[in-house]
Amino acid sequence: MTKSEMIAALNEKSAWLPGKRVKIDFGDEGVVMLDGQANKASEEDGAADTTIKVSWADWEALASGQIDGMTAFMQGKLKVEGDMSNAMQLQGVFAKLKS
Repeated sequence: MTKSEMIAALNEKSAWLPGKRVKIDFGDEGVVMLDGQANKASEEDGAADTTIKVSWADWEALASGQIDGMTAFMQGKLKVEGDMSNAMQLQGVFAKLKS
């Protein structure tokens, strides 16, 4: 899945946390903003309640189930800045993409 396909799927499934802004920062690959205030996902960068930093390769491993979020976090492959509770709620958000 490309980043554009991911954003389209997130928007189609309304996959964000209501009232919260969560940014997934892929480094050189750009960002995905899950904007629960504007009710949309986009490639817009900006201030967020929570920022998750992960490489695109590690993200793909997470998405395919090759590695789980807690393991990636413990191995330093996934870093969370800001409100950790938002990051923990994302599992349910991303589960929408598989349904």
